[in-house]
Amino acid sequence: MFTYSIKITVILLGIGCCLLHQSCSKVLEVDPPINSITTREIFSSDDQANMAIAAVYSTMVNSDAYFSNKGVTIAAGLSADELYSYFGSAFPEDFAANTNKLQAVSTLTESLWSSAYKIIYYSNSIIEGIAESTSGTLTEQTRMELTGEAKLIRAFSYFYLTNLFGDVPLALTVDFNKTQRLPKAPQQEVYRQIVQDLKDAQAALREDYSVAGTGQERIRANKWVATALLARVYLYLRDYANAAANAKLVLDQVGLYTLEMDLDKVFLSGSKEAIWQFKQTPSHASIKNATMEGNSFNPVPLATGRATYCLTDELLNAFEENDQRRVHWTSNTDNSDPSGNSPGITIFPYKYKVGTHNSESEVEPPEYYVGLRLAEIYLIHAEAQANGAAGGPAAAIDDLNVLRRRAGLDDLPATLTQSGVITAVAKERQVELFAEWGHRWLDLNRTDKASAVLSDISLKQPWLGDYQLRYPIPPDEINRDPVLIQNDGY
Repeated sequence: MFTYSIKITVILLGIGCCLLHQSCSKVLEVDPPINSITTREIFSSDDQANMAIAAVYSTMVNSDAYFSNKGVTIAAGLSADELYSYFGSAFPEDFAANTNKLQAVSTLTESLWSSAYKIIYYSNSIIEGIAESTSGTLTEQTRMELTGEAKLIRAFSYFYLTNLFGDVPLALTVDFNKTQRLPKAPQQEVYRQIVQDLKDAQAALREDYSVAGTGQERIRANKWVATALLARVYLYLRDYANAAANAKLVLDQVGLYTLEMDLDKVFLSGSKEAIWQFKQTPSHASIKNATMEGNSFNPVPLATGRATYCLTDELLNAFEENDQRRVHWTSNTDNSDPSGNSPGITIFPYKYKVGTHNSESEVEPPEYYVGLRLAEIYLIHAEAQANGAAGGPAAAIDDLNVLRRRAGLDDLPATLTQSGVITAVAKERQVELFAEWGHRWLDLNRTDKASAVLSDISLKQPWLGDYQLRYPIPPDEINRDPVLIQNDGY
């Protein structure tokens, strides 16, 4: 599972830097050849250490798994009632997830596992590398901030691992002697570590986006990224008071964050709604300057090509009439054959407008991949209040109405009961956060609704059992780690 060496980690980090446009050319002019970079050199100065963390971001957004192609959004969307695979059983991996009939051997779920642990390993490398560095030109502020940032990235990765796989090994070091025989840690223990990492990041990170010359682009984590993610984690833990309190801290940053009233601006590089974005390289051979998801979702040609991943009737029926989110964030393609035969018109996610049909090589991306945005914080705040946090259901309705007004919908009635508000939150999450980071799949699981909702869908019948609500641990990992046990049912 954890077989990367320090040398290999640093080399990969260095290579990853070349995928970014943040001072890579400058570093390459003065550094020794990439295959001779050492841990001591990587953490010898502020600039070098910042390049190391930038390389982790590059791996996160430019790799072919985890956040991107066949990553969390697509895998979890297929598992939920959100996406279906146009090609059906002709694409066996997608079809297995779509029908909730995953097998233990699955490249789809294996890529999520391995890429997440790779990012965790890189994060641990930075945390330990900074702690061990004795360089006088690595300043205390940089040490503190980059350690906090690495802990946040580690927490972000573990959040998805534990929500997709359940109990997972908790690796907090790069020491192979300590990680080669790790058992699964209970999810409660994983969450404790996530919370601690995010609290450490909150205390260490600056409040703006001025770190490392990013020009205030929201592509490096700050205090409010940590706070937003902590609000989400507390919501999942059903600690509604802390979820509401942390969400409010973010909502109060009106000088930094505001909802984009034009829905077509939400996912742009300059979005004021974005809390955390990932900037992809425009040098990718095939994807060019598109996001991975724009590339995966948008058909070619846009209006007549076949969309690989289409939106389900269950999702489309959840939109109210005239909901502008459906107007602006979905599109359709008519791929009927010349005789007009089916499958005909299919509807696909269209939050990201740049895809293979219009991407450009070596041109600054007009859209960045959004990791956290303000609309989710309104929804977290609303759900926490609906479940007993200060403000109660009435305040929750106010939060929901902010998003509904933007979508062109009428306000919810103030007479809704508490259970009615909770139901309304779930629906708003479904239509606001669709095709983003697997929110729907995670929501169904954390609220114990997954079995009832999904087992009633014809595509997913016969329902093999609720064990499918946790993804299988890759058998190769179990073979390498004799104390690692497969999830039940696989």
